[in-house]
Amino acid sequence: MISIVNPTTRPPRCFALLPCAGSGSRAGTAVPKQYQPVAGVPMVRHTLAAFAAVPRIARVLVVVAPGDEVLAADASVSIAACGGVTRAESVFNGLATLRAQGARDGDWVLVHDAARCLVTPAQIDALIDACLPDAVGGLLALPLPDTLKAEHGGRAAATIDRDHKWLAQTPQMFRLGLLHGALAERAATGFAGITDEASAVEAAGLQPLLVRGSARNIKVTYPEDFALAEAVLSAARPPEGAKAPLGGSAACEAAERGGTLGSREK
Repeated sequence: MISIVNPTTRPPRCFALLPCAGSGSRAGTAVPKQYQPVAGVPMVRHTLAAFAAVPRIARVLVVVAPGDEVLAADASVSIAACGGVTRAESVFNGLATLRAQGARDGDWVLVHDAARCLVTPAQIDALIDACLPDAVGGLLALPLPDTLKAEHGGRAAATIDRDHKWLAQTPQMFRLGLLHGALAERAATGFAGITDEASAVEAAGLQPLLVRGSARNIKVTYPEDFALAEAVLSAARPPEGAKAPLGGSAACEAAERGGTLGSREK
């Protein structure tokens, strides 16, 4: 049984965890898709910039595959080379690393796909605002807008009622102890059936909060997705000769509110 932690010793901190160990085979790129250049820099850099622009994030931990040295030379990025065979295993190992580095079970962890490089600081802040007072935690998501079909043999076999159906996005925000415990219960099966953090929490008998996200917050998965991400991020660039951007979505929103990449919460 997974218990909901109610910390009493100090206010909980918020950490971000980016599983970044996948090969991205569906993207058809020569390098793992998270390192594919988009708008001039590796895609994961845009994701990192968005989280860097959220002052309530104490630290971002990037979980990479053993032997992955792409980000190793960057002292500003916290790396854990403990990526697993599956996303769930990478997240599980990353949570253990956060614990070993001093994070407590009552602290919050925002798990985010490295390939969702169009996420904005405002979306991250909205999730934090919604989840901090919640007993369980939650995730960004969107109500299903399109007609949903069941397939059989390459043909539409039935139309599925889309009422009360949402498209899950990330970040997904849960307390470290709760999420680690929920994943631990599935570790012996190789995390079978666990496709995101919310599914692990649901399997533990809890109901995560759905926080409305944005259609812009796509997961870059297929080759055509790169062109969309490139267009959105390139549009955020300042005119030639202007000051260099903070990076992707973070740049736009920091400019709008007069913010900068500030210091992290301790």
